Amino acid sequence: MENNSIAVGLDIGTTKIVAMIGRKNEYGKLEILGVGKSKSLGVHRGVVNNITQTIQSIQQAVQGAESDSDFKISEVVVGIAGQHIRSLQHSDYITRTNADEVIDDGDIDLLINQVYKLVMLPGEEIIHVLPQEYKVDGQAEIKEPIGMYGGRLEANFHVVVGQVSSIRNIGRCVKSSGLDLAGITLEPLASANAVLSQEEKEAGVALIDIGGGTTDLAIFKDGIIRHTAVIPFGGNVITEDIKEGCSIIEKQAELLKIKFGSAWPGENKDNEIVSIPGLRGREPKEITLKNLSKIIHARVVEIIEQAYLEIKNYGHEEQKKKLIAGIVLTGGGSQLNHLKQLVEYITGMDTRIGYPNEHLAGDSDPDMASPLYATAVGLVMNAIENQSKVIIEEEVVEAPTETTSAAETAIEENEEQTNTSAPIQSEPRRERKSIFEKWADKLKDFLDNAE
Repeated sequence: MENNSIAVGLDIGTTKIVAMIGRKNEYGKLEILGVGKSKSLGVHRGVVNNITQTIQSIQQAVQGAESDSDFKISEVVVGIAGQHIRSLQHSDYITRTNADEVIDDGDIDLLINQVYKLVMLPGEEIIHVLPQEYKVDGQAEIKEPIGMYGGRLEANFHVVVGQVSSIRNIGRCVKSSGLDLAGITLEPLASANAVLSQEEKEAGVALIDIGGGTTDLAIFKDGIIRHTAVIPFGGNVITEDIKEGCSIIEKQAELLKIKFGSAWPGENKDNEIVSIPGLRGREPKEITLKNLSKIIHARVVEIIEQAYLEIKNYGHEEQKKKLIAGIVLTGGGSQLNHLKQLVEYITGMDTRIGYPNEHLAGDSDPDMASPLYATAVGLVMNAIENQSKVIIEEEVVEAPTETTSAAETAIEENEEQTNTSAPIQSEPRRERKSIFEKWADKLKDFLDNAE
């Protein structure tokens, strides 16, 4: 892409694939330049199970976004979910060689790199290492240790792990679609970026993103990610239940769910009936809306209870870990009628539907503010953030200080050209970016060799 400030998010979902092009406007809001959407073929519960069909769907979505915006897409940030994703808590520490020097980015990178070397189960790979709190020489609950003195730096980490084969299959599909992989982000983290406010993250909140194939969960407290989980049920299972329960085809079941579906059976009267055309001259079928909502209700309760179990596993019932801001629902499945009331009834927690409109520019298409696009908006925001980090690092490297003499500046420029060294303060910043770059390069090498 010719403009560095333009970023692309690619949400490879079970029901749809969305390619979204965006950039930050002068007010720091996200301006959506183009969106392409295609039916997702070849993805089941967030995992690619047909490479050829997935490539075609990605290309279709990308072409749609390109024709919508007149920009050529060359690289994308991709969201990853699926039932193979799991997370764990891990503590690690480093002993610093010189306790008389202050802790800098380099020490934190050393600690994070150490966690990346953890031995996982066969076939698993670490996707994200997210620091929570730090300890310096036994002093706990430190959010930002940079600039402090100390010999032993310790931290608690939230580690997200996924299956290597699933990650590589996604990389393969993206590469075969003629695109470069700029980054991989866990989908619940992307959705959280798009729909949660900083106040909610501080107070404690659980984001439940109900997609087609999976329901993603992310829990925040004190502004820090505390727990993530992927539940292998989503909106498609509800459609499947309607199809089986009413003996109709999938297309009709999906339409019924969207138009007349409700998560609360008490809302419908017994005499409310919807008629569905029969196949090839057969008699039309009559389905009571009460019956329909009973089928939906049973499955939705199962999904919510699974998510609530994860919230309880995190420790929501402890006073210190209480999620004051409650639950935020997003994703296509969150648009089901009376879902908010049902979630509040089952969990006893305050609930709202999360729309990604807070971060969007004022003149954005109202459709983009739908919970359907929460993950795609989050991925674009993520891509822009990664770009701005790179730009900041480049500026830190290039900008000489005001007191530097012309001769010193010339020497520094010469050093930069020969790549022998750069100003010390920028080195750790570069290193921090390279943790992911190393992983991405490893993936790219693998994909190149696989060809």
